[in-house]
Amino acid sequence: MFLKILNFFLVLLLILVSVTLYKTDSKYSVLKKELKKKEILINDQLNYINKNNTLHEFNIKKNLKKLEFPKTISLDIELYKNKQTIDFYKSNNQLVRGINNYFPGSGYLEVYENKLFLISAAGLFAYTSNLNVDAITFNQINNNINEFLSLDEINKENWFSVKDLLVANDHVYVSFTNEQKKNCWNTSIIVAKLNFDYLNFTNFFEPKNCIKTIGNDDQEFNAHQSGGKLFKYDDSNIIFTTGDYRLRKLAQDENSTFGKILKLNTNSKKYEILSLGHRNPQGLFYNSSKDFILSTEHGPHGGDEINLNLNTKIIKNFGWAISSYGEHYGGKDNPTNISKYKKYPLHKSHKDYNFVEPLKYFVPSIGISQLVEIKEDKFLLSSLKDKSIYTFTLNKNYELVEFKRIEIGERIRDMTYNNEKREVILFFEDTASIGILSIE
Repeated sequence: MFLKILNFFLVLLLILVSVTLYKTDSKYSVLKKELKKKEILINDQLNYINKNNTLHEFNIKKNLKKLEFPKTISLDIELYKNKQTIDFYKSNNQLVRGINNYFPGSGYLEVYENKLFLISAAGLFAYTSNLNVDAITFNQINNNINEFLSLDEINKENWFSVKDLLVANDHVYVSFTNEQKKNCWNTSIIVAKLNFDYLNFTNFFEPKNCIKTIGNDDQEFNAHQSGGKLFKYDDSNIIFTTGDYRLRKLAQDENSTFGKILKLNTNSKKYEILSLGHRNPQGLFYNSSKDFILSTEHGPHGGDEINLNLNTKIIKNFGWAISSYGEHYGGKDNPTNISKYKKYPLHKSHKDYNFVEPLKYFVPSIGISQLVEIKEDKFLLSSLKDKSIYTFTLNKNYELVEFKRIEIGERIRDMTYNNEKREVILFFEDTASIGILSIE
């Protein structure tokens, strides 16, 4: 009798649990659908805002309006044991189209013959000779950049944008994400003779191949991993970084220009590979007297790097995507990553697999960006995610020493150094501000 009563209650309990789970699952399904609808609505609203931001910036470009950056705040920092000040100049809601953020805008900076040049993510181009005042005013230069990077391409996703700016030997070089074929992208370069009335850009370097947004071998695509950094090598050559767009195998393919640092001849436009095994190098510096390249590299989940290429006449391999101190997104315990780790193991050594070890790596990632030399063998490094700058020194053995973090509180997209005025000029993309840091 007892067993019958017990069985009855167990059956009843099972029924109650099943009904409860069914109702809960039904409610959960409804909730998931509602959340999905809200997510779609929010994305639609963000896309609408982003497209209007781009149109706003395009109109400012079309009307050739002066760009005003009034001075806002000053920040005192300690740099190599010296007290220094960064003065902030904030965009007057004119740069509004960001690369990472929907708002405000992103930009890149370059100093040439005591003028500061600025290019926005959407192709607005301007210059100024007047710094260290209450407001920085940039004069626009009319240009045809958007014949190569169109409004429709920019509106597809924030990561489709200008990637860097270089002015050298009276020529302006601009790197950008290039839709070579429909939904197939690479990082290309256009060039124009420096002219303050009109910049007439033409193709300078365009890789033969492109990476499809859908249906490539790794079934992934990310144009944040596009590289694009430019630097002068000598009077006849520039150097240029390219990312792998998350098609990882190309970084080790010597027949591909993806995941490389290239030397490009400015006359013949032919290229040489200086190094391979790169994921997304976005910081670049070349010392011509000592013949070395310093580059910065975005890792996956962790594993940002500072890399050194001593003797650029010998091709170096920095290991991606075989070695990395980071992990694939989701990590090793994620079942969807099993095949990814078999193909791209991310060994925790470079040297053991005949690759060049990074000078320094970061776990977790800092969102590493640009680096500049401010005194002989003394460098300043910037970050996006960590919103900080860092000082370090290269000693006589090319070891990285005296590394120090200085919190700023803003994503730093780019930096350049004015050697004559001994100033570091930074672009902060959380507020679309320019920072001026005098070096004593």
